[in-house]
Amino acid sequence: MTAQDPVVISGAVEGIVDEAVLRRLVQHVQGTVNAVYGKNGKTHLRQRLDGYNQAARFGSWIVLVDLDHEADCAPLFRTAWLPNPAPLMCFRIAVREIEAWLLADRERLSTFLSITASRMPREPEAEPDPKRTVVDLARRARRREIR
Repeated sequence: MTAQDPVVISGAVEGIVDEAVLRRLVQHVQGTVNAVYGKNGKTHLRQRLDGYNQAARFGSWIVLVDLDHEADCAPLFRTAWLPNPAPLMCFRIAVREIEAWLLADRERLSTFLSITASRMPREPEAEPDPKRTVVDLARRARRREIR
């Protein structure tokens, strides 16, 4: 691999929205996604986390998981789930849910949904159910295919 070659990254996520975010993050850093595993919920992801961590001894990995309400803070959750991450493991926790990350980009999400930015929450990580918030906002979209 030369300095010009993109980093190839494998990933694991809870669901399809998380996969889209993971793919966009990897693209943003000029990486290439090898494969994305999981996509069957949090329990499934946790059952396989040790295996993904073992694979991260030999290649780059990113695992995205929602904090939901399972711990008071991300560091406690990280320690409980992955106390000894492999050198090539990037384990990231979305506070409350990955949808809070999407809500944080008020301008782009409101443009995508064709709604006014004033309808977007100002503190997305304080939303009790960010996924529900996104769905409710999408119901107000001007574009029928989004509704």
